[in-house]
Amino acid sequence: MHKAGDVVLGGVFEIHFFSVFPDQSFISEPQEPTCYGFDVLGFRQAQTMAFAIDEINRNSNLLPNVTLGYSLYDNCVQLGIGFRAALSLASGQEEKVVLDETCVGTPPILGIVGDSSSTRSIAISTVYSLYRVPLVSYFATCSCLSDRQKFPSFFRTIPSDAFQVRAMIQILSHFGWTWTGLLVSGDDYGLHAARSFQSDLVQAGGGCLAYLEVLPWGNDQVELRRIVDVMRKSTARVVIVFAHESHMINLMEEVVKQNVTGLQWMASEAWTSAAVLQTPHLMPYLGGTLGIAIRRGEIPGLRDFLLKIRPDLQHNNSYGNSIVNQFWEDTFQCRFAPPPLGWVEAGGALCTGNEDLENVETEFLDISNLRPEYNVYKAVYALAYALDNMLQCESGRGPFSGHSCGNLQRLEPWQLVYYLEKVNFTTPFGDQVSFDENGDALPIYDVMNWLWFPDGRTKVQNVGAVKESVKGEELILDEDKIFWNFESKQPPQSVCSKSCPPGTRMARKKGEPECCFECIPCSEGKISNKTDSMECTSCPEDFWSNAQRDHCVPKKTEFLSYQEPLGICLTTASLLGTFICAVVLGIFIYYRSTPMVRANNSELSFHLLLSLKLCFLCSLLFIGRPRLWTCQLRHAAFGISFVLSVSCILVKTMVVLAVFRASKPGGGDSLKWFGVLQQRGTVMVLTSIQAAICTAWLVSASPAPHKNTQYHNDKIVYECVVGSTVGFAVLLGYIGLLAILSFLLAFLARNLPDSFNEAKLITFSMLIFCAVWVAFVPAYISSPGKYADVLEVFAILASSFGLLVALFGPKCYIILLRPERNTKKAIMGRKTKRT
Repeated sequence: MHKAGDVVLGGVFEIHFFSVFPDQSFISEPQEPTCYGFDVLGFRQAQTMAFAIDEINRNSNLLPNVTLGYSLYDNCVQLGIGFRAALSLASGQEEKVVLDETCVGTPPILGIVGDSSSTRSIAISTVYSLYRVPLVSYFATCSCLSDRQKFPSFFRTIPSDAFQVRAMIQILSHFGWTWTGLLVSGDDYGLHAARSFQSDLVQAGGGCLAYLEVLPWGNDQVELRRIVDVMRKSTARVVIVFAHESHMINLMEEVVKQNVTGLQWMASEAWTSAAVLQTPHLMPYLGGTLGIAIRRGEIPGLRDFLLKIRPDLQHNNSYGNSIVNQFWEDTFQCRFAPPPLGWVEAGGALCTGNEDLENVETEFLDISNLRPEYNVYKAVYALAYALDNMLQCESGRGPFSGHSCGNLQRLEPWQLVYYLEKVNFTTPFGDQVSFDENGDALPIYDVMNWLWFPDGRTKVQNVGAVKESVKGEELILDEDKIFWNFESKQPPQSVCSKSCPPGTRMARKKGEPECCFECIPCSEGKISNKTDSMECTSCPEDFWSNAQRDHCVPKKTEFLSYQEPLGICLTTASLLGTFICAVVLGIFIYYRSTPMVRANNSELSFHLLLSLKLCFLCSLLFIGRPRLWTCQLRHAAFGISFVLSVSCILVKTMVVLAVFRASKPGGGDSLKWFGVLQQRGTVMVLTSIQAAICTAWLVSASPAPHKNTQYHNDKIVYECVVGSTVGFAVLLGYIGLLAILSFLLAFLARNLPDSFNEAKLITFSMLIFCAVWVAFVPAYISSPGKYADVLEVFAILASSFGLLVALFGPKCYIILLRPERNTKKAIMGRKTKRT
């Protein structure tokens, strides 16, 4: 198809599906191949280019005073035919045609719109790039064509497969499909798509391929049977296909034969809108298909232009009569005279040329879903705007050598390439058109969904879009509109292994893809709070994992508490001992003038009861959460209180011995060393020594609270560390020294007369005291956490009660229950009776 013009644009389109090459062996001159199988949509794409050029010529604001023409060729879906047509256009050697009454020849071709195939575009652009002839494709998507080193003059108005692949991965990620199958055609389109898909899938970390198969050319039943068998046995429920309609037709025949259902198909733009696949026979399998489609556009006035095509106007316009006639015959199922032999006899109709296109149902006039046509429209306008920008160049300010400009008389195709790279305009539909540094258009795709209605009707509807944005690929989906061809009417699950829930980590299965893994529970003290965590993270020091291992919780704290039963019992015992001491002290004060109290050194008894009360009270410092002041005070109070008690007992024992010795002839001087002042002084000195030990301990290495996590992983044991083991040992050793000394002195005085038999009580009390603390030391060392405090409190209470009962129990018994024995006569009488 040709039209005259000041500047002519070339075009290569698919007008026929098939071609037959004649046998050249018996023919002296080469014969042209015969093309057949009329492609109505390819013809509409060619007509769209004619319409765009006609619209530009009528636009006074774009290329004024310049008329565009065109020269359009059919590639018959054959590389050889399309390549020859493109070379003829670029070299000016195509068949000369009569453009009007006065001009015969071939005008210059500045740029070409085409081809629709990536393979043919690669072949054509390889040659065109040598001469910088611009080729603007409307349907070639191979990412390899973005290589500016190999194809410097190639442009396209359809997004690259690289973006289509990323758009597919966006959809997979959106629905959580991580285990998919990939089928590709064995040409540049399919193989490059497979390579891009694999690399981008790894970079996105969004899934794995269960299988990758290359669909055979032609109807290779053995290979197709093997591929469908792989699909049937695989656990992948999502199948992605980068192939052409012809591949899908052959594949689906085998899918139907093996009855492989339950698959979610994802279509590349090559077959997303293929009506030949939307049949009642195939929709049970292909219903619900999601596909990537070229951006739909609207071209005002195109339908009216298409309606003007009539074969009876062949001499009044520039359209090729043969192609129009074939279109007319295909649309109305008639034949122009002379008809083929037997056509009329078989009931075939003859074409008159007066048939009305509006009265026939044909997708040729359905402009509601213009996709490749919209890209053709944009490609023509891109060339026109580039030419317009070049012609507006001011002399002396041009971009070429010497600041020169291109002009229509000496126009070179490479000059047009420069302006194509900078073209930027907006279509009437509102889409911006420009090319990046690789010659690719701004990427945008529609997401399509195949509906299958109960009455058998089918529809391909738009359910979203994928476009490039500052954030990367942006996916917009209206999920409520999507038809899912499953009983659940929900998206399928397509994973090799189900997601690992929080509390577990992923462990890859040996020898399998990374999407196939096991879920290993996190160990104690570690958590994972996200789905599909690769590692479990350790909880902070004061936290521990919960039972589900999905978050850290504060560790349980353990210490001797006032609220727990053991703490309550010890507190009660401590307060009871304090109360008993207070009662005994009251009894002794009340009966202080009686012989029993006076005979037992009442002042030391009072001091001893006060110190025992302090011993009982100091045990309370070991109960409750350890704090710095309680840790520092507990051992100091314990040590000083017990030294005060034992010092009083020691002095009392020494007084008993001194009194006995003074009662013998010549022993009167012994009492002068044990007067009241000497007794007080001895007690103060002995207690001061312990106070000095405690002070040195606290200053050098003070006890402090400590959070111990070694006893239990899930517990924090609050305890007081002694700071200095030597200091603690000296404190206990000093108490033990005084206790042993008191025990030995009391043991030596055990056989004194009854009037002085308090030594027996002291001996017994100190025996209890020493036994308790000797048993305490090894038990304390081996007891963890709060149980060490329990033992120490128990030792304090046991030894305190031992001293209190052993020393004051018999005396209170006599004072309160046997008052007749609380007389001087009775005490002295016992002495006389025994002597």
